[in-house]
Amino acid sequence: MTQLWHLPVLFVTALVAGFVDSIAGGGGLITLPALLSCGLSPRHALGTSKLQAAFGSAGASWYYERAGTVAFKECTRGFLFTFVGGACGTLVVRQIDPSFLRRGIPILLFSVALYVLFKPNLGLGDRPARFRRERFDFFFGLLMGFYDGFFGPGTGTFWTMAFMLGLGFNMRRATGHAKVMNFASNISSLLLFLPGGYVNYAAGLTMGAGQIIGARIGARMVIKRGVKIIRPIFVSVVLLLTLKLLYDAYSRPLIEELHRL
Repeated sequence: MTQLWHLPVLFVTALVAGFVDSIAGGGGLITLPALLSCGLSPRHALGTSKLQAAFGSAGASWYYERAGTVAFKECTRGFLFTFVGGACGTLVVRQIDPSFLRRGIPILLFSVALYVLFKPNLGLGDRPARFRRERFDFFFGLLMGFYDGFFGPGTGTFWTMAFMLGLGFNMRRATGHAKVMNFASNISSLLLFLPGGYVNYAAGLTMGAGQIIGARIGARMVIKRGVKIIRPIFVSVVLLLTLKLLYDAYSRPLIEELHRL
């Protein structure tokens, strides 16, 4: 149960997370530890995190659409497949512990950071697509949606890379479309957490307000400054995300084991 003094802290935390997430993804690794530190159980923290994240991804999606970066009509099929994938991932995670991914995902994220770092022209402009849009929406919608519902960290990052490499989008356009797909999987997961009562509405709605503000600031910055602002933040966030996941996968279990000795 959250205390009243927790709410301003959670609001500021979500604002920062919304800003980061609207540009490079990875906001969940900021908000989830904050919710856990406020005394929420893991399931309540996950459910509440999905609620507040839905506000951020919706706000960023709306702003990107208003700026002409995203056309919602083009996202309909991908949105539906991502929604289904997110629901499937959330159902499966109730049966299988996703901790086995903690060692492999950091390697993928680190590879993404290096690839972007050493490909200075990546995302500067649109390029020819490598996938037909129908196949892309089906395959990546189900895959990324499932991953977000099952585990989650780095989903926005992986979506941005998929849009750039698979459909040839520039980085700004890819970032905008990634937020639309994030919203789909956030909503589908949230709908499955709600019946179980795993959502703290006071914390979730407070953080949702922070997410909207942070997402708007981040999306506005992306629209105005483009790749110049996205690339350094993208690489920095992905590297920090990698370090956080490596710590959770290796250092934290070791520290806990030493404490038990």
